[in-house]
Amino acid sequence: MDRAEALEILQKSRDKIDVIDEEIIYLIKKRTSLARDIINAKLVLGMDIEDKKREDYIQDKTKRIAEQKKIDELCLKKIMKLLTDLSKKEQEEILRRDTNG
Repeated sequence: MDRAEALEILQKSRDKIDVIDEEIIYLIKKRTSLARDIINAKLVLGMDIEDKKREDYIQDKTKRIAEQKKIDELCLKKIMKLLTDLSKKEQEEILRRDTNG
């Protein structure tokens, strides 16, 4: 591979990453949009926003997926923790808005 080919591969790969990043952000938004349904159900069930059992399940599932897909487990767990935290933050925000009108 020469310099020109390397630059072309680099740019094409970055373009693909840009598209994938947009898809990931769309999916994060889609996941976060479920927060209203989740908090409403938790209120009816008398549950707190934090659900340690569910969070442990997500981390265990993430570990299995990381092993199967050969992805760095620690990094993937951090990503899933961020997504879980984002969901809880959104649930808190929904409660705050609903309480304050």
